[in-house]
Formats: sequence, C-alpha cells, structure tokens
Amino acid sequence: MTAMQQPAAPRTGISDRRPGLWRMVAVVEVVLAVVAVLLDLFVPTLVLLGLAAVSLAARRQGLGTLGLRRVARPGRMCLQVVAMALAWTVLTFLLIKPVLEHVLGEREDMSQYARLQGDVAALLGLLAVSWILAAFGEELAYRGFLLTRLRELLPAGTVGTVLAAVVSAALFGWAHNEYGWVGVLQVMLDALFFTVLRFRYRSLWAGVVAHGMVNTIGIVAVFLVGPVAALW
Repeated sequence: MTAMQQPAAPRTGISDRRPGLWRMVAVVEVVLAVVAVLLDLFVPTLVLLGLAAVSLAARRQGLGTLGLRRVARPGRMCLQVVAMALAWTVLTFLLIKPVLEHVLGEREDMSQYARLQGDVAALLGLLAVSWILAAFGEELAYRGFLLTRLRELLPAGTVGTVLAAVVSAALFGWAHNEYGWVGVLQVMLDALFFTVLRFRYRSLWAGVVAHGMVNTIGIVAVFLVGPVAALW
C-alpha cells in the first residue's frame, strides 16, 4: 500500500494535531492557575475549575483526560483507599504534625473551626462542602487539571512527573495558608499522598475518596472534642 493509500490515523483530540500550539496554551493555563492560587483570587479552586472547563472545551476533550476515569473494581478500590486514608490520618497525628510543630515552633491554626464543636447543623453543612468542593472539586482542580498541564510542560518520565506532583502539591498547600505554616506543609504532604493514590489506581476517584475521608475524620473529631492538637 502506498503512502497515498494508507488510511488516516484516528482522531484522538484536537490537541494531538497541533502540539506546539497547545503546549503554549498549557503554559498560559498554568500561569493563570499559579497566579490565582498565590494571590488567593476569588476562590482559587473555583478559578481552576473554570480554567479546566474552558481548557477541555477548547481541546474537545473529556474529564477522563484529567484522570477522572472509572476503575474496574470500584468497591475494592474504595475499601483499600479508606483503609489507607485512616492509616494516613493516624500517621499525621502521631508523627507528621508533631514533628512539623516542633520544627517550626508553632501550632496549626484551627481557630476557624472552634464553633463547630457540638453544632450538628454546622457539621452536616461542612461535611457536604468538604465532599463536594474539597474532595471532588480540589482533586479535579489540583490533581486533575493543574497536575496534568504541568506534566505536559515538564520533561516526560519519572522526573517530570515528580516535579509536577511537588509543584501542584506546594500550590495546594499554599491555598490553605489560613492554617499557618504547619497547615501549609501538612496539606502539601496530604496532596502528595492523594497524588500517589491517583497514580496507583490510575484514577482521580482514588484521591477523591481519600481526600473526603481524611477531611471527614478531621471534621468529626473537631465536632466531638473541638480543634485537635498534635498528640505530643
């Protein structure tokens, strides 16, 4: 078969045909995302989700390109992720948070949750916001959109992936600077944990479940006993 007779390659997306153009667009998207987070514009997560929506529409792509894919055995995945989220939470309070507080000489600022203790209405409202905006929204914004665009700009391979994970995690941590530096670093480590799960299960849903569980444990703990300090 001659070159003229060969069938055309399947169309997998508009970005495949003009990689140079879409690489430049990715640069603009990442810059806008970074500015939104660093300057705390509006609600950074919503800004990133808006950028993601425009980005996917322009590229004629779906959410699957950002990692929001179905898993073969969702029930098994959820059980495993919940168990790992519980283990991560225990590790956080037994080791990570105490070490951060001792090294930095300050405690995580949890004052904004002081009124949550014993307030059932506030508990239910915060849990709903936590699962919708934090677990789903933040995972799609940071581990979906931002991480994907960073991987497109950085060198392919393990080094580029690790750099993309660290940069997106650092920005995610900074987006939570109301907790002080201990909170920023703790949230950054949480982000890296969620990122590992995203790649381990090849789906953003793993991070969503883990994120939701970690937040739920923290919120319920504050509801029961007030802001929880590190254990030593």
